[in-house]
Amino acid sequence: MKIKTRLTLQFTVIFTVILLFFSLSVYYFSSLYRKTDYYGRILNRAYATAHYVLDADTVNPQQHALDQRLYYQMLPREVVSVYTQEGKLVFSEGDDRVDLTPALLENLREKGQVRLEQGDRQLVGIKYLHRKEYFYVLASSIDLYNLNKLQHLRTLLITGFVVAVIIVVLSGMAFSRAALRPFLKVVSEVEKIKASDLHRRLSQAEGTDEVAHLAQTFNSLLDRLETAFEAQRTFVSSASHELRTPLTAMIGELQVALMKQRPAEEYERVLHSILDDARLLTQLSNGLLQMVQASSDSSKIQMTELRMDELVWQACAEARKRQPGMVLDVEFTNLPEDEKELIIQGNEALLLIATVNVLENAAKFSGEKPSISASIEVLPQSLVFRVRDQGIGMGPDDVSKVFVPFFRAENVREISGHGIGLPLAEKIIHSHKGTIAVHSQLNQGTEVTITLPKLYKTYKV
Repeated sequence: MKIKTRLTLQFTVIFTVILLFFSLSVYYFSSLYRKTDYYGRILNRAYATAHYVLDADTVNPQQHALDQRLYYQMLPREVVSVYTQEGKLVFSEGDDRVDLTPALLENLREKGQVRLEQGDRQLVGIKYLHRKEYFYVLASSIDLYNLNKLQHLRTLLITGFVVAVIIVVLSGMAFSRAALRPFLKVVSEVEKIKASDLHRRLSQAEGTDEVAHLAQTFNSLLDRLETAFEAQRTFVSSASHELRTPLTAMIGELQVALMKQRPAEEYERVLHSILDDARLLTQLSNGLLQMVQASSDSSKIQMTELRMDELVWQACAEARKRQPGMVLDVEFTNLPEDEKELIIQGNEALLLIATVNVLENAAKFSGEKPSISASIEVLPQSLVFRVRDQGIGMGPDDVSKVFVPFFRAENVREISGHGIGLPLAEKIIHSHKGTIAVHSQLNQGTEVTITLPKLYKTYKV
Protein backbone atom coordinates (compact mmCIF):
# COMPACT_ATOMS: atom_id res chain seq x y z
CA MET A 1 0.00 0.00 0.00
CA LYS A 2 1.33 3.41 -0.91
CA ILE A 3 2.02 5.93 1.83
CA LYS A 4 -0.45 8.35 0.23
CA THR A 5 -3.26 5.77 0.48
CA ARG A 6 -2.23 4.80 4.00
CA LEU A 7 -2.24 8.43 5.14
CA THR A 8 -5.67 8.98 3.60
CA LEU A 9 -7.09 5.89 5.33
CA GLN A 10 -5.54 6.77 8.67
CA PHE A 11 -6.74 10.36 8.43
CA THR A 12 -10.27 9.18 7.49
CA VAL A 13 -10.46 6.54 10.23
CA ILE A 14 -9.26 8.93 12.96
CA PHE A 15 -11.65 11.69 11.92
CA THR A 16 -14.54 9.23 11.46
CA VAL A 17 -14.07 7.80 14.95
CA ILE A 18 -13.93 11.29 16.47
CA LEU A 19 -16.98 12.45 14.52
CA LEU A 20 -18.93 9.28 15.34
CA PHE A 21 -18.12 9.64 19.03
CA PHE A 22 -19.15 13.31 18.93
CA SER A 23 -22.44 12.55 17.11
CA LEU A 24 -23.37 9.70 19.46
CA SER A 25 -22.51 11.84 22.47
CA VAL A 26 -24.68 14.72 21.24
CA TYR A 27 -27.61 12.41 20.53
CA TYR A 28 -27.27 10.46 23.78
CA PHE A 29 -27.05 13.48 26.06
CA SER A 30 -29.84 15.28 24.17
CA SER A 31 -32.09 12.22 24.56
CA LEU A 32 -31.14 11.88 28.22
CA TYR A 33 -31.86 15.54 28.91
CA ARG A 34 -35.22 15.35 27.10
CA LYS A 35 -36.27 12.27 29.06
CA THR A 36 -35.22 13.70 32.43
CA ASP A 37 -36.84 17.05 31.73
CA TYR A 38 -40.12 15.43 30.65
CA TYR A 39 -40.21 13.19 33.70
CA GLY A 40 -40.06 16.37 35.76
CA ARG A 41 -43.03 17.85 33.86
CA ILE A 42 -45.07 14.63 34.28
CA LEU A 43 -44.22 14.61 38.00
CA ASN A 44 -45.62 18.12 38.24
CA ARG A 45 -48.77 16.88 36.47
CA ALA A 46 -49.12 14.07 39.01
CA TYR A 47 -48.97 16.49 41.94
CA ALA A 48 -51.31 18.89 40.16
CA THR A 49 -53.79 16.02 39.70
CA ALA A 50 -53.47 15.03 43.37
CA HIS A 51 -54.12 18.59 44.53
CA TYR A 52 -57.06 19.02 42.16
CA VAL A 53 -58.73 15.68 42.85
CA LEU A 54 -57.90 14.89 46.46
CA ASP A 55 -57.40 18.29 48.10
CA ALA A 56 -60.49 19.97 46.71
CA ASP A 57 -62.39 19.65 50.00
CA THR A 58 -59.50 20.74 52.21
CA VAL A 59 -58.39 24.01 50.59
CA ASN A 60 -60.02 27.38 50.22
CA PRO A 61 -61.77 28.35 46.95
CA GLN A 62 -58.84 30.52 45.77
CA GLN A 63 -56.35 27.67 46.17
CA HIS A 64 -58.73 25.25 44.50
CA ALA A 65 -59.12 27.61 41.56
CA LEU A 66 -55.35 27.80 41.26
CA ASP A 67 -55.07 23.98 41.41
CA GLN A 68 -57.75 23.76 38.74
CA ARG A 69 -55.85 26.09 36.42
CA LEU A 70 -52.67 24.07 36.88
CA TYR A 71 -54.52 20.82 36.32
CA TYR A 72 -55.94 21.93 32.98
CA GLN A 73 -52.50 22.78 31.60
CA MET A 74 -52.41 19.32 30.11
CA LEU A 75 -49.58 17.55 28.33
CA PRO A 76 -49.90 15.84 24.92
CA ARG A 77 -51.88 12.56 25.06
CA GLU A 78 -51.95 12.81 28.82
CA VAL A 79 -53.49 10.13 31.05
CA VAL A 80 -53.93 10.68 34.81
CA SER A 81 -55.36 8.22 37.34
CA VAL A 82 -55.89 8.16 41.12
CA TYR A 83 -56.06 4.91 43.06
CA THR A 84 -56.83 4.12 46.67
CA GLN A 85 -54.41 2.26 48.91
CA GLU A 86 -56.19 -0.95 48.00
CA GLY A 87 -55.73 -0.27 44.28
CA LYS A 88 -59.27 0.91 43.53
CA LEU A 89 -59.57 3.51 40.75
CA VAL A 90 -61.21 6.72 42.05
CA PHE A 91 -60.31 9.11 39.23
CA SER A 92 -59.13 8.79 35.64
CA GLU A 93 -58.90 11.14 32.70
CA GLY A 94 -57.40 10.70 29.26
CA ASP A 95 -58.03 8.84 26.04
CA ASP A 96 -55.64 6.00 26.89
CA ARG A 97 -55.61 3.83 29.98
CA VAL A 98 -52.78 3.17 32.36
CA ASP A 99 -53.39 0.29 34.77
CA LEU A 100 -51.94 0.02 38.24
CA THR A 101 -50.31 -3.41 38.02
CA PRO A 102 -49.40 -5.35 41.17
CA ALA A 103 -45.71 -4.84 40.46
CA LEU A 104 -46.18 -1.10 40.00
CA LEU A 105 -48.31 -0.94 43.16
CA GLU A 106 -45.61 -2.76 45.14
CA ASN A 107 -42.92 -0.33 43.87
CA LEU A 108 -45.03 2.65 44.83
CA ARG A 109 -45.56 1.28 48.33
CA GLU A 110 -41.81 0.70 48.80
CA LYS A 111 -40.29 3.72 47.06
CA GLY A 112 -43.02 6.31 47.10
CA GLN A 113 -42.24 7.35 43.51
CA VAL A 114 -41.80 5.37 40.31
CA ARG A 115 -40.67 6.34 36.82
CA LEU A 116 -40.90 4.03 33.82
CA GLU A 117 -41.32 3.98 30.06
CA GLN A 118 -43.93 2.17 28.02
CA GLY A 119 -42.76 2.62 24.44
CA ASP A 120 -42.79 6.35 23.71
CA ARG A 121 -45.01 6.99 26.74
CA GLN A 122 -43.40 8.08 30.00
CA LEU A 123 -45.13 7.38 33.30
CA VAL A 124 -44.68 8.76 36.80
CA GLY A 125 -46.40 7.32 39.87
CA ILE A 126 -46.42 8.97 43.29
CA LYS A 127 -47.61 7.99 46.76
CA TYR A 128 -49.76 10.83 48.11
CA LEU A 129 -50.99 11.22 51.73
CA HIS A 130 -54.52 12.63 52.05
CA ARG A 131 -56.49 12.65 55.31
CA LYS A 132 -54.13 10.08 56.83
CA GLU A 133 -54.72 7.72 53.94
CA TYR A 134 -52.34 6.99 51.08
CA PHE A 135 -53.44 7.33 47.47
CA TYR A 136 -51.51 6.44 44.35
CA VAL A 137 -51.48 8.96 41.51
CA LEU A 138 -50.32 7.93 38.03
CA ALA A 139 -49.56 10.47 35.30
CA SER A 140 -48.26 9.63 31.84
CA SER A 141 -47.72 11.44 28.56
CA ILE A 142 -45.89 11.28 25.24
CA ASP A 143 -43.38 14.04 24.50
CA LEU A 144 -44.46 14.39 20.88
CA TYR A 145 -42.78 17.73 20.27
CA ASN A 146 -39.36 16.85 21.68
CA LEU A 147 -39.43 13.32 20.22
CA ASN A 148 -39.93 14.86 16.79
CA LYS A 149 -37.06 17.25 17.47
CA LEU A 150 -34.90 14.32 18.59
CA GLN A 151 -35.75 12.38 15.45
CA HIS A 152 -34.89 15.44 13.37
CA LEU A 153 -31.60 15.74 15.27
CA ARG A 154 -30.84 12.07 14.55
CA THR A 155 -31.50 12.62 10.85
CA LEU A 156 -29.28 15.69 10.83
CA LEU A 157 -26.48 13.87 12.64
CA ILE A 158 -26.58 10.85 10.31
CA THR A 159 -26.69 13.05 7.22
CA GLY A 160 -23.94 15.29 8.56
CA PHE A 161 -21.85 12.25 9.49
CA VAL A 162 -22.09 10.77 5.97
CA VAL A 163 -21.36 14.11 4.29
CA ALA A 164 -18.48 14.78 6.69
CA VAL A 165 -16.93 11.36 5.98
CA ILE A 166 -17.11 12.01 2.23
CA ILE A 167 -15.52 15.42 2.71
CA VAL A 168 -12.85 13.91 4.97
CA VAL A 169 -11.99 11.26 2.36
CA LEU A 170 -11.62 13.88 -0.36
CA SER A 171 -9.73 16.32 1.84
CA GLY A 172 -7.56 13.45 3.14
CA MET A 173 -6.58 12.56 -0.41
CA ALA A 174 -5.74 16.19 -1.13
CA PHE A 175 -3.89 16.51 2.18
CA SER A 176 -1.80 13.36 1.65
CA ARG A 177 -1.03 14.39 -1.91
CA ALA A 178 0.10 17.83 -0.75
CA ALA A 179 2.06 16.39 2.18
CA LEU A 180 3.90 13.89 0.00
CA ARG A 181 4.48 16.20 -2.95
CA PRO A 182 7.97 17.26 -1.72
CA PHE A 183 8.91 13.59 -1.18
CA LEU A 184 7.62 12.66 -4.63
CA LYS A 185 9.70 15.48 -6.08
CA VAL A 186 12.76 14.15 -4.25
CA VAL A 187 12.07 10.65 -5.63
CA SER A 188 11.64 12.05 -9.14
CA GLU A 189 14.93 13.93 -8.94
CA VAL A 190 16.75 10.92 -7.46
CA GLU A 191 15.53 8.69 -10.30
CA LYS A 192 17.13 11.07 -12.81
CA ILE A 193 20.58 10.84 -11.19
CA LYS A 194 22.83 8.36 -12.98
CA ALA A 195 26.44 7.35 -12.41
CA SER A 196 27.46 9.67 -15.24
CA ASP A 197 25.94 12.81 -13.67
CA LEU A 198 26.64 12.57 -9.95
CA HIS A 199 27.19 16.33 -9.96
CA ARG A 200 23.42 16.87 -9.86
CA ARG A 201 21.88 17.75 -6.51
CA LEU A 202 18.38 17.73 -5.03
CA SER A 203 16.56 21.05 -5.11
CA GLN A 204 14.62 20.51 -1.85
CA ALA A 205 17.64 21.05 0.42
CA GLU A 206 16.66 24.60 1.40
CA GLY A 207 14.71 24.81 4.64
CA THR A 208 14.56 23.22 8.07
CA ASP A 209 11.80 20.62 7.69
CA GLU A 210 12.20 16.85 7.35
CA VAL A 211 12.18 16.95 3.54
CA ALA A 212 14.99 19.49 3.51
CA HIS A 213 16.94 17.38 6.01
CA LEU A 214 16.44 14.30 3.81
CA ALA A 215 17.57 16.22 0.73
CA GLN A 216 20.60 17.61 2.56
CA THR A 217 21.55 14.12 3.74
CA PHE A 218 21.17 12.73 0.24
CA ASN A 219 23.18 15.60 -1.23
CA SER A 220 25.95 14.86 1.27
CA LEU A 221 25.83 11.24 0.15
CA LEU A 222 26.10 12.38 -3.47
CA ASP A 223 29.09 14.53 -2.54
CA ARG A 224 30.85 11.51 -1.05
CA LEU A 225 29.88 9.31 -3.99
CA GLU A 226 31.08 11.88 -6.50
CA THR A 227 34.37 12.21 -4.65
CA ALA A 228 34.73 8.43 -4.45
CA PHE A 229 33.90 7.95 -8.15
CA GLU A 230 36.30 10.72 -9.15
CA ALA A 231 39.03 9.26 -6.96
CA GLN A 232 38.34 5.84 -8.45
CA ARG A 233 38.56 7.17 -12.00
CA THR A 234 41.76 9.02 -11.18
CA PHE A 235 43.17 5.99 -9.40
CA VAL A 236 42.35 3.61 -12.25
CA SER A 237 43.68 6.03 -14.86
CA SER A 238 46.91 6.70 -12.97
CA ALA A 239 47.40 3.04 -12.02
CA SER A 240 46.88 1.99 -15.63
CA HIS A 241 49.43 4.55 -16.77
CA GLU A 242 51.97 3.53 -14.13
CA LEU A 243 51.54 -0.16 -14.96
CA ARG A 244 51.63 0.43 -18.69
CA THR A 245 54.93 2.38 -18.64
CA PRO A 246 57.24 -0.43 -17.38
CA LEU A 247 55.35 -3.03 -19.38
CA THR A 248 55.78 -0.97 -22.55
CA ALA A 249 59.49 -0.57 -21.80
CA MET A 250 59.89 -4.30 -21.22
CA ILE A 251 58.05 -5.19 -24.43
CA GLY A 252 60.06 -2.64 -26.41
CA GLU A 253 63.41 -3.92 -25.18
CA LEU A 254 62.43 -7.52 -25.87
CA GLN A 255 61.27 -6.69 -29.39
CA VAL A 256 64.52 -4.83 -30.14
CA ALA A 257 66.57 -7.67 -28.69
CA LEU A 258 64.77 -10.23 -30.87
CA MET A 259 65.13 -8.30 -34.12
CA LYS A 260 68.58 -9.86 -34.76
CA GLN A 261 71.31 -11.93 -33.19
CA ARG A 262 73.23 -10.03 -30.50
CA PRO A 263 76.24 -10.67 -28.28
CA ALA A 264 75.75 -12.35 -24.89
CA GLU A 265 76.65 -9.12 -23.12
CA GLU A 266 73.77 -7.33 -24.91
CA TYR A 267 71.30 -10.04 -23.90
CA GLU A 268 72.55 -9.80 -20.32
CA ARG A 269 72.03 -6.03 -20.33
CA VAL A 270 68.47 -6.49 -21.66
CA LEU A 271 67.71 -9.07 -18.98
CA HIS A 272 69.02 -6.76 -16.23
CA SER A 273 66.88 -3.91 -17.59
CA ILE A 274 63.79 -6.12 -17.74
CA LEU A 275 64.53 -7.32 -14.18
CA ASP A 276 64.63 -3.72 -12.96
CA ASP A 277 61.30 -3.01 -14.68
CA ALA A 278 59.83 -6.20 -13.19
CA ARG A 279 60.93 -5.09 -9.73
CA LEU A 280 59.28 -1.74 -10.30
CA LEU A 281 56.09 -3.55 -11.29
CA THR A 282 56.30 -5.66 -8.14
CA GLN A 283 56.75 -2.58 -5.97
CA LEU A 284 53.86 -0.86 -7.71
CA SER A 285 51.58 -3.92 -7.35
CA ASN A 286 52.45 -4.24 -3.67
CA GLY A 287 51.76 -0.55 -3.15
CA LEU A 288 48.38 -0.80 -4.86
CA LEU A 289 47.41 -3.81 -2.75
CA GLN A 290 48.53 -2.04 0.42
CA MET A 291 46.53 1.05 -0.53
CA VAL A 292 43.40 -1.07 -1.01
CA GLN A 293 43.99 -2.66 2.40
CA ALA A 294 44.45 0.75 4.03
CA SER A 295 41.30 2.07 2.34
CA SER A 296 39.13 -0.71 3.73
CA ASP A 297 36.83 -0.31 6.71
CA SER A 298 39.00 0.67 9.68
CA SER A 299 36.70 -1.30 12.02
CA LYS A 300 37.83 -4.51 10.29
CA ILE A 301 41.55 -3.82 10.76
CA GLN A 302 43.01 -5.96 13.54
CA MET A 303 44.46 -3.73 16.25
CA THR A 304 46.97 -4.61 18.96
CA GLU A 305 48.98 -2.70 21.57
CA LEU A 306 52.27 -1.38 20.13
CA ARG A 307 55.18 0.59 21.51
CA MET A 308 55.88 3.62 19.36
CA ASP A 309 59.63 3.54 19.91
CA GLU A 310 59.90 -0.13 18.89
CA LEU A 311 57.82 0.53 15.78
CA VAL A 312 60.12 3.42 14.80
CA TRP A 313 63.27 1.30 15.33
CA GLN A 314 61.85 -1.41 13.06
CA ALA A 315 60.95 1.18 10.43
CA CYS A 316 64.45 2.70 10.58
CA ALA A 317 66.04 -0.73 10.15
CA GLU A 318 63.87 -1.49 7.12
CA ALA A 319 64.50 1.96 5.61
CA ARG A 320 68.32 1.48 5.96
CA LYS A 321 67.99 -1.81 4.05
CA ARG A 322 66.19 -0.05 1.19
CA GLN A 323 68.47 3.01 1.24
CA PRO A 324 71.89 1.77 2.40
CA GLY A 325 73.55 5.14 2.02
CA MET A 326 71.22 7.09 4.29
CA VAL A 327 72.31 8.56 7.63
CA LEU A 328 69.43 8.39 10.12
CA ASP A 329 69.35 9.85 13.64
CA VAL A 330 66.42 9.33 16.02
CA GLU A 331 65.94 11.27 19.26
CA PHE A 332 63.29 11.48 21.99
CA THR A 333 61.51 14.60 23.22
CA ASN A 334 59.93 14.46 26.68
CA LEU A 335 61.00 10.88 27.27
CA PRO A 336 58.49 9.44 29.80
CA GLU A 337 59.38 7.44 32.87
CA ASP A 338 56.38 5.14 32.43
CA GLU A 339 56.65 2.91 29.35
CA LYS A 340 52.83 2.80 29.10
CA GLU A 341 52.94 6.35 27.72
CA LEU A 342 54.66 5.02 24.58
CA ILE A 343 51.89 2.53 23.80
CA ILE A 344 49.48 3.04 20.91
CA GLN A 345 46.81 0.79 19.46
CA GLY A 346 47.17 -0.16 15.83
CA ASN A 347 48.05 -2.66 13.15
CA GLU A 348 51.79 -3.21 13.23
CA ALA A 349 52.17 -4.19 9.58
CA LEU A 350 50.25 -1.17 8.26
CA LEU A 351 51.93 1.35 10.57
CA LEU A 352 55.32 -0.09 9.61
CA ILE A 353 54.49 0.46 5.93
CA ALA A 354 53.50 4.09 6.62
CA THR A 355 56.60 5.00 8.63
CA VAL A 356 58.97 3.20 6.24
CA ASN A 357 57.43 5.03 3.28
CA VAL A 358 57.95 8.38 5.01
CA LEU A 359 61.58 7.56 5.87
CA GLU A 360 62.30 6.17 2.38
CA ASN A 361 60.80 9.25 0.72
CA ALA A 362 62.97 11.50 2.86
CA ALA A 363 66.08 9.58 1.79
CA LYS A 364 65.05 9.28 -1.86
CA PHE A 365 64.68 13.04 -2.33
CA SER A 366 67.80 14.05 -0.33
CA GLY A 367 70.53 13.41 -2.89
CA GLU A 368 73.31 10.80 -2.96
CA LYS A 369 74.20 10.99 0.76
CA PRO A 370 70.91 11.63 2.52
CA SER A 371 71.02 12.82 6.12
CA ILE A 372 67.69 12.25 7.89
CA SER A 373 66.72 13.29 11.41
CA ALA A 374 63.71 11.83 13.21
CA SER A 375 62.20 12.45 16.62
CA ILE A 376 59.51 11.00 18.89
CA GLU A 377 57.68 13.53 21.06
CA VAL A 378 55.45 12.39 23.94
CA LEU A 379 52.42 14.61 24.54
CA PRO A 380 49.65 14.12 27.15
CA GLN A 381 47.15 12.81 24.59
CA SER A 382 49.28 11.64 21.67
CA LEU A 383 52.66 10.63 20.27
CA VAL A 384 54.27 12.67 17.50
CA PHE A 385 56.79 11.22 15.02
CA ARG A 386 58.67 13.78 12.90
CA VAL A 387 60.96 13.10 9.95
CA ARG A 388 63.11 15.95 8.57
CA ASP A 389 65.40 15.96 5.55
CA GLN A 390 67.61 18.53 3.82
CA GLY A 391 66.54 17.51 0.31
CA ILE A 392 65.14 19.30 -2.70
CA GLY A 393 61.82 20.18 -1.06
CA MET A 394 58.61 21.26 -2.80
CA GLY A 395 56.70 24.39 -3.62
CA PRO A 396 53.35 25.29 -1.96
CA ASP A 397 51.30 24.04 -4.93
CA ASP A 398 53.02 20.65 -4.87
CA VAL A 399 52.68 20.35 -1.08
CA SER A 400 48.90 20.68 -1.36
CA LYS A 401 48.80 17.66 -3.70
CA VAL A 402 51.22 15.26 -2.03
CA PHE A 403 48.40 13.04 -0.76
CA VAL A 404 46.84 12.61 -4.21
CA PRO A 405 47.66 9.08 -5.49
CA PHE A 406 50.30 9.01 -8.28
CA PHE A 407 50.99 12.74 -8.03
CA ARG A 408 54.64 13.64 -8.43
CA ALA A 409 56.14 17.12 -8.17
CA GLU A 410 57.84 18.65 -11.19
CA ASN A 411 61.29 18.62 -9.59
CA VAL A 412 61.24 14.85 -8.85
CA ARG A 413 60.24 13.54 -12.26
CA GLU A 414 63.75 12.14 -12.80
CA ILE A 415 63.73 10.23 -9.49
CA SER A 416 62.18 6.74 -9.64
CA GLY A 417 58.84 6.31 -7.87
CA HIS A 418 55.13 6.01 -8.37
CA GLY A 419 53.58 8.68 -6.14
CA ILE A 420 51.77 6.31 -3.80
CA GLY A 421 54.01 6.39 -0.70
CA LEU A 422 52.53 9.42 1.07
CA PRO A 423 48.91 8.76 -0.05
CA LEU A 424 49.25 5.24 1.33
CA ALA A 425 50.73 6.57 4.58
CA GLU A 426 47.89 9.07 4.91
CA LYS A 427 45.23 6.37 4.53
CA ILE A 428 46.95 4.17 7.11
CA ILE A 429 47.33 7.00 9.64
CA HIS A 430 43.74 8.13 9.19
CA SER A 431 42.51 4.56 9.70
CA HIS A 432 44.29 4.71 13.09
CA LYS A 433 42.53 8.01 13.96
CA GLY A 434 45.79 9.93 13.58
CA THR A 435 46.97 12.81 11.42
CA ILE A 436 49.82 13.34 8.99
CA ALA A 437 51.10 16.72 7.77
CA VAL A 438 53.78 17.79 5.31
CA HIS A 439 55.72 21.06 5.54
CA SER A 440 58.25 21.80 2.83
CA GLN A 441 60.19 24.61 1.20
CA LEU A 442 61.81 24.39 -2.19
CA ASN A 443 65.54 23.50 -1.98
CA GLN A 444 65.40 23.62 1.85
CA GLY A 445 63.96 20.24 2.79
CA THR A 446 60.76 18.66 3.98
CA GLU A 447 59.30 17.77 7.35
CA VAL A 448 56.60 15.09 7.77
CA THR A 449 54.69 14.95 11.06
CA ILE A 450 52.70 11.88 12.12
CA THR A 451 50.46 12.15 15.19
CA LEU A 452 48.87 9.07 16.74
CA PRO A 453 46.62 8.90 19.84
CA LYS A 454 48.07 7.26 22.94
CA LEU A 455 46.31 4.25 24.37
CA TYR A 456 46.94 5.39 27.95
CA LYS A 457 46.45 9.14 28.01
CA THR A 458 47.83 11.50 30.62
CA TYR A 459 45.51 14.04 32.23
CA LYS A 460 46.81 17.06 34.07
CA VAL A 461 45.45 17.57 37.56
